Amino acid sequence: MKALVFDGFGGPEVLSVRNIEEPKRSKSTVIVRMKAIGLNFADVYRRKGNYHLVGEPPFILGYEGAGVIEYVGEDVQHVKVGDRVGFADAPHANAELVSVTADKLLPLPDGISFETAATVLLQGLTAQYLTDDSHPVKKGETVLVHAAAGGVGQLLTQMIRMKGGQVIGLTSSEEKADVAKKAGADHVFLYGSDWVDSIKEATDGRGVDVVYESVGQTLMNSFEATKTGGTVVFFGMAGGDPEKIDPRMLMDTSKALIGGDLWNVLTTHDERKRRTAELFEWIISGKILIDEPTLFSLEQGADAHRLLESRKSTGKILLKP
Repeated sequence: MKALVFDGFGGPEVLSVRNIEEPKRSKSTVIVRMKAIGLNFADVYRRKGNYHLVGEPPFILGYEGAGVIEYVGEDVQHVKVGDRVGFADAPHANAELVSVTADKLLPLPDGISFETAATVLLQGLTAQYLTDDSHPVKKGETVLVHAAAGGVGQLLTQMIRMKGGQVIGLTSSEEKADVAKKAGADHVFLYGSDWVDSIKEATDGRGVDVVYESVGQTLMNSFEATKTGGTVVFFGMAGGDPEKIDPRMLMDTSKALIGGDLWNVLTTHDERKRRTAELFEWIISGKILIDEPTLFSLEQGADAHRLLESRKSTGKILLKP
């Protein structure tokens, strides 16, 4: 089978398509023929060597995608050959065939294409748990969303609006600000501006109720933009490590810092199916709108990585086997 692989850490140029051995079949395995593969910053970090990789070269990136089941081991009960499925956390997805444990497979309803599933599973489930679990958004709350033009940012914005909240977005450019406004942000400010002051002005000096913080280096600014008694949900550090937090600041301001990680939520197959079914229903009913992804072939994998790292893309980037 074809796979996008690399033998040593480095830039996008280390990636190449190669013919390698197909995944081994066994009584407990399920093999999926991939139709669409999601590209995420975690793939970039693994390619660079920032994240630990298991095994020996050639390494295969990719953890998210969708396709059709081609083989089911005799010990597997709840799926069958021909089923349309997706997954958000199965390794080695950058290939024509992927071995996926059955409890991580998610059924795709008729209204969800392979491309939509690969676009929305990881980012959509992330936005869903952030607004449902980390801080359940309430009607009337004002919420600050970092990187509001990104995949998670656009979905967060739509889910917050769906729950009756108002959104203030932060982006790096006017072009991305337009994207955030299209997703439903009520106000959008640029990172290069005095955005904390702008947020205070937009909220009559009060500050926002909640911040969804994914940049890291902006954590203290996020606290400054939050009202007394407000909450900062920290779920990423795309811009670098955050400053250390003095608990006395939290005490003095009655503010809360909450951490969020998707894998602490998706702990059972039933939980995965329940959350995914809700997410897909929002998409099918039009409550959540998904932008068309940017498509690359596996052979163009290095170019896809370059585009993602450039931070010039605003929607999802997919690889097609």
